[in-house]
Amino acid sequence: MSDTESLPNEVPGIRETANRLRMAIGAFKRRAQEVTTLGELSNPQLTALSRLDRLGPMTTSALARREQITPQAMGATIASLEKLGLVTRSPDATDGRRSALSLTPDGRTAVHSGRNAMVDKVTAALQDSFTDADIETLSAAAPLIERLAELL
Repeated sequence: MSDTESLPNEVPGIRETANRLRMAIGAFKRRAQEVTTLGELSNPQLTALSRLDRLGPMTTSALARREQITPQAMGATIASLEKLGLVTRSPDATDGRRSALSLTPDGRTAVHSGRNAMVDKVTAALQDSFTDADIETLSAAAPLIERLAELL
């Protein structure tokens, strides 16, 4: 079956939409990574901090599952964040054999300052180059894109 043919019960244009989303999100991610300067936290570090900030304390394995990476890869990221004093471990309330990760005050500051730099750039781009209707459309699409990411 070619890329232009539809599967049975497929909404017309759904493959094209999926491909356009893949390309657009990829371009957005690449541009966001270019904004990062030397000495800033890596994307995996910022992602882990952001998850802990939004979702609260969780284990390394739970965090790895959320990000769809191996516990070993997440463990390496967490170890670097612990070394920087941005996360701390405490006994898990439901199972004392496990440790729950949480942000330190410095971790909370780091995630908010990092997030704000990117948010500031996106805000400026939206204000300078998008209409109010465009911004409303992007605002409505954001939760849908987040939901799509969680389903992949």
